[in-house]
Amino acid sequence: MAQDFESLFQTKIQSGSFTTLMTSDSDDAVIGIRFANLHSGSVSVDAKITRSATDFHLIKNAPIPAGGSLELIDGGSKVVMLNGDVLKAQASLTGSIDAIVSFIDTISE
Repeated sequence: MAQDFESLFQTKIQSGSFTTLMTSDSDDAVIGIRFANLHSGSVSVDAKITRSATDFHLIKNAPIPAGGSLELIDGGSKVVMLNGDVLKAQASLTGSIDAIVSFIDTISE
């Protein structure tokens, strides 16, 4: 069975409240999350998955230098999201971070 690779893009993530990057509509495997710093100084980013109103942080207050990026999932790692799980992120400065999420849609059971 062929894998259905997908990607989602979010620009200028907010500060003070989490921005939804992805809501799983099936059992999905997140294979990459990249945050890019658009600001002229260092900023930090938080990422979490909300499942049934409970938050599970993937990373908290991760610094990204000016002009830099952070690859949150790498080296063959995966994070499995179940139907209804929500991947969210927030930046320490509004409009300073872009995000790209790569995932395999509807992983087989």
